[in-house]
Amino acid sequence: MSNENQSEESWELQSSRDSNETQVKAQTLEEKPTWWRWAIVLTACLGAVMEVIDSSIVNVALPHIQATMGVTVSEVAWTVTGYAMANVVMIPLSAWLGEAFGKKNYFIFCLIGFTISSVLCGMANTLPLLVAARILQGLTGGGLLAKGQSIIFETFRTPKEQGFAQAIFGMGVMVGPALGPVLGGYLTDNMGWRWIFYINIPFGILAVICASVFFLQDHVKRTDGKMPSVDWFGILFLIMSLAGLQVMLEEGNREQWFQSPFIISMAITSFVGTVLFIWQELTTSAPAVDLRVLRHRALVAGSVFSVVLGIGLYGSVFAIPIFAQSVLGMDATQTGLLMLPSALASAAFMVVSSSLAQKFDARWVVLAGALILSAALFAFANINIDTGADQLFWPNIFRGFGTVLMFMPLTLATMSAIPPKEVHSAVGFFSLTRQIGGSIGIAGLTTLLDQRATYHHARLVEHVTMYQPQVRQFVQGMSHRFIGDGSIVATMKAHTLLDGMLTMQSLVMSYSDIFWSVGMLFLVCLWLIFFLGSGKKDPKAGQIEMH
Repeated sequence: MSNENQSEESWELQSSRDSNETQVKAQTLEEKPTWWRWAIVLTACLGAVMEVIDSSIVNVALPHIQATMGVTVSEVAWTVTGYAMANVVMIPLSAWLGEAFGKKNYFIFCLIGFTISSVLCGMANTLPLLVAARILQGLTGGGLLAKGQSIIFETFRTPKEQGFAQAIFGMGVMVGPALGPVLGGYLTDNMGWRWIFYINIPFGILAVICASVFFLQDHVKRTDGKMPSVDWFGILFLIMSLAGLQVMLEEGNREQWFQSPFIISMAITSFVGTVLFIWQELTTSAPAVDLRVLRHRALVAGSVFSVVLGIGLYGSVFAIPIFAQSVLGMDATQTGLLMLPSALASAAFMVVSSSLAQKFDARWVVLAGALILSAALFAFANINIDTGADQLFWPNIFRGFGTVLMFMPLTLATMSAIPPKEVHSAVGFFSLTRQIGGSIGIAGLTTLLDQRATYHHARLVEHVTMYQPQVRQFVQGMSHRFIGDGSIVATMKAHTLLDGMLTMQSLVMSYSDIFWSVGMLFLVCLWLIFFLGSGKKDPKAGQIEMH
């Protein structure tokens, strides 16, 4: 029997660990035309794109929401924290929920829940209601990304088809975070912030219809009529671990990190939850998250590198717009348009990435992507006070190209060694690591930005003194310009202007530092690539394990 036939048979649902259960597949993809499979891919992509866009679309609308609700900046930030916290908790649980209720049923449930919660977000007239609706949106959206990717892995079995399908899926995941600020800025400026949520309604309805028509029914029938046992303790410990970590990362910089009792309590909660979660999942017979898949070294290496990719992807998408607004003085819409060429380039390069991953070892494609992305980040590190949008264009393009070369080949190199019956658990864990990497990237880069800005300002103040002729000449010249307000006030304004210039210069230098740091992080982690798979389907997949 050929490897291809073996791959097709692996589409059959694996027998359950419970002897009382039998898996029934109502239809097979072999009965459907080829275009049917691509309809499944596009439907899964539509759900995933809705989820990733909503992770960033709300950011540009926060000042408008704050004004409407009459709340502080730290309070309105919970609309972002609540969504991210719920989202990151649900991603690893999506594998168990898909097995318990059927992948099609669970995916459609997530689509309906995401659409309804989007309506509730738009209708909310108080901050608690908005945060509650955003948490519901995150809970239902968490299953769309991981479950959509696992469905695509099962829909195609040949490396060529799977690579191209993953390229299409990755295109949406890559472009979504960049399109979010563009779409959010336009809707907020022209229609009001509530429309950043209402826009999900038509697409949600379309996705539900397509999933109902094209997805195959894969329900589970049980002879005893009972649902599988629920690992409640595992779910509880997972919530403690990930929610505590997410809140700590999101709120740490605003709360001065471990100077705050609240952040300390979140760190302790996350640590205790992690220890109890690992113990529970390795000792129970029916874990909510199957950590046993981590015996595959390719998944371990790929997951660690996925964290780094999350830091680079979400961290740079965070840092570049903030630089554009704080230094270049762009508004939300202009900032979104600045990121648009990179998003479009990423979409175009996805096809190239898929082709390269099929012709070459996926590990070498990931290596090339990491080197290109590092070079682009080092180019960003050369920014100065005179940098404009034109100087950011090509580094932005190559940043998108490098990220794309890593995204889909890294998934193939990680998953190619995983047995079909463990793909659900592996994909859920792999998706989680990228999300955690994004949270670490945003929180870490925010902290590093503040610390380096303070450091550079202190050093500049040490070297810019009134003992220097150039400084005295500048202050005297500015004082003459403000002399109409009185000599003392004019001198104070001149000193304030000088301090503002030093603050701006220190801010630019701190942005340079964080781009350089992320670029170095990719180079330091390159050794992980050699523990990945080749990205080619191996009939012995699953036997490559960590010892």
